[in-house]
Amino acid sequence: MFSRAKFLPSSYLSVLKYQSAILKPLNNFPMQVVAIRHRSSTPLNTILMFVPQQEAWIVERMGKFHRILEPGLNILIPIIDRVKYVQSLKEIAIDVPKQSAITSDNVTLNIDGVLYLRIVDAYLASYGVEDPEFAITQLAQTTMRSELGKISLDKVFRERENLNVSIVDAINKASEAWGITCLRYEIRDIKLPTRVQEAMQMQVEAERKKRAAILESEGVREADINVAEGKRQARILASEAERQEQINKATGEASAILSIAGARAEGLKLVANSLSNSQGSSAAALAVAEQYVQAFNKLAKNNNTLILPANAGDVSNIVAQAMSIYHQVSKPQNSFISESLDSKRKIKPILNTTKLTKQPLLQDDLAEYFSDEELKRVEEKKTKINRSITAI
Repeated sequence: MFSRAKFLPSSYLSVLKYQSAILKPLNNFPMQVVAIRHRSSTPLNTILMFVPQQEAWIVERMGKFHRILEPGLNILIPIIDRVKYVQSLKEIAIDVPKQSAITSDNVTLNIDGVLYLRIVDAYLASYGVEDPEFAITQLAQTTMRSELGKISLDKVFRERENLNVSIVDAINKASEAWGITCLRYEIRDIKLPTRVQEAMQMQVEAERKKRAAILESEGVREADINVAEGKRQARILASEAERQEQINKATGEASAILSIAGARAEGLKLVANSLSNSQGSSAAALAVAEQYVQAFNKLAKNNNTLILPANAGDVSNIVAQAMSIYHQVSKPQNSFISESLDSKRKIKPILNTTKLTKQPLLQDDLAEYFSDEELKRVEEKKTKINRSITAI
């Protein structure tokens, strides 16, 4: 077999050995690969030129700008015409490298972004600037650094959208002469110093604790308000219930008083009608004597210590006093009764006899405290008086 090394010069073989000896140790270290956007290569003049869509080819004739080829079929003169620049009319996204910037409150930031642009004038993009992408990238960095210096750190996070718009406006003003327009700019990453991040974290924690304390206090306040409102409503309802109870009680008592008064009025009418009869006074005296005897009967049954007047056992005096009061109140009625008695001569002797016989009977029998025999005698005399009244 033939070896390939036999057909190579010795100098070239020595170079290969030297290259392998140097590069072999470097293979142990990783290499950083930077992605570069693909650039269209300048095509050769083949007379018949087919231009792709969304591309612009700048043609020079004998070193001077001649024309811009449109998409489709184009014919060029060989040797004289040459395609000098190829510009893409599509939207292009360019990574803006990370850079440091200082805000208005003297905080250093590391910030990067993404720039979206488009070539609107292929002639200016070819002859207005040497490297359009490099120029626009540098312009984006300087503009971003300038805009960040106008605002504070807090506004960088709050007004991120406004910051992007400001950077786009500033880039478009400067890139107008290059035939390039900036469509939008987006801030991608913002990195803060470690101490600033710790301070912001502490601030966030303090703010959250503050909100938690405020919410807790508001909850306690609402709970106290609800409890107080509940107590107030309970007191109001209790007072209304008590008021209604008092009203009902007063209404009931008033109705009872009216009923009692009506019954008493009816009773008094009946008593008055009874007293207007011929033997009304005798009946009243009998009623007073009965009530007196019943009262002393109750006192004798109970173990009570009472101070009584000396003539407490003299029923006749008590009855006489009650009857005198009754006669004083009913003088007009007694005068009427006396006139009626005068007109009835037959009834008058009987009444006088009854009056004369009634008082001695009571004075002889009711003298002191009552025993069973005395009560029996009183009942017998009551019976006699009732018989005499009935006979009349």
